[in-house]
Amino acid sequence: MEQGLVLKSTGKWYTLELSTGKIVQARIRGKLRLEGLSTTNPIAAGDKVYLLPELDDDGTRLIDNIVARKNYIVRKSTNLSKQMQILAANIDHAYLVVTLKSPVTQIAFIDRFLVSAESFRIPTTILFNKIDLYGEEEKGLLSVLTSIYTAIGYGVAAISTLDKTSTNFLLKEIEGNNVMISGNSGVGKSSLVNALDPNLDLRTGEISRAHEQGKHTTTFAEMHHLTSGGYIIDTPGIRAFGVINLEKEHIAHYFPEMRALLGKCRFHNCMHLNEPHCAVKLALAEEKIAPSRYHSYVQLMEDDGSSPYRYG
Repeated sequence: MEQGLVLKSTGKWYTLELSTGKIVQARIRGKLRLEGLSTTNPIAAGDKVYLLPELDDDGTRLIDNIVARKNYIVRKSTNLSKQMQILAANIDHAYLVVTLKSPVTQIAFIDRFLVSAESFRIPTTILFNKIDLYGEEEKGLLSVLTSIYTAIGYGVAAISTLDKTSTNFLLKEIEGNNVMISGNSGVGKSSLVNALDPNLDLRTGEISRAHEQGKHTTTFAEMHHLTSGGYIIDTPGIRAFGVINLEKEHIAHYFPEMRALLGKCRFHNCMHLNEPHCAVKLALAEEKIAPSRYHSYVQLMEDDGSSPYRYG
């Protein structure tokens, strides 16, 4: 059965790339239920799907089923919903675009994204964008955050889409891979994709001065084939990121600096909150764990599912 790569999902319609390179529009035949997932979108950018040989009455290609996913990343579809929105699938690497000015990305948002990516085993690099706008305060914070995240194993880079020499390394990393670019609205995701391949000419938005937030210019996640090789999935600007389907006792596993200490607490079921003789709390006191990271951990542990998750 012929396969297609999903480049874009817009409700009931899907833009696919066939193995020949031909781009076609398709829709799902009937209802598609996947792995018991309760999602608002059964298919996402990055998915590979099986196509029926016959066409619909109007000549449209029909999606029969989905090829088993390597991974995927999700968020809550709405603040209080139990349903998930699949942002992207079959991701080799994620790039989280962060800005410390115009707009400001909250640290809690960074950590929630990283925890979610860890839970789906998706390697992530943090890209601090718009460094051409940074003053002394932002430069100081950039230095601190770079130290925190590199120490626990994350790739970190300071970039400006106005300076191609700061982003050229991405072309080599993306070549031959399917990568996802994510972040708050207004952090410059589409501008970054345009900098990597000007032929794409993605629409970019301005920053709202009233709230220092970006205007949503990407409505649906879309996969783009770079001239230099590889695919980039440009995701909609995320103002909220609710980490879901994680058991409280497993959350520490998705913080690399805490994962290294698991099993060293006095109590095997230690939640690293108020328990005595906790290796994580000791590491925090000894400044081996950053207070901001531990604070994010506590927020996740105290989350009852009703938080609006508004970060940025």
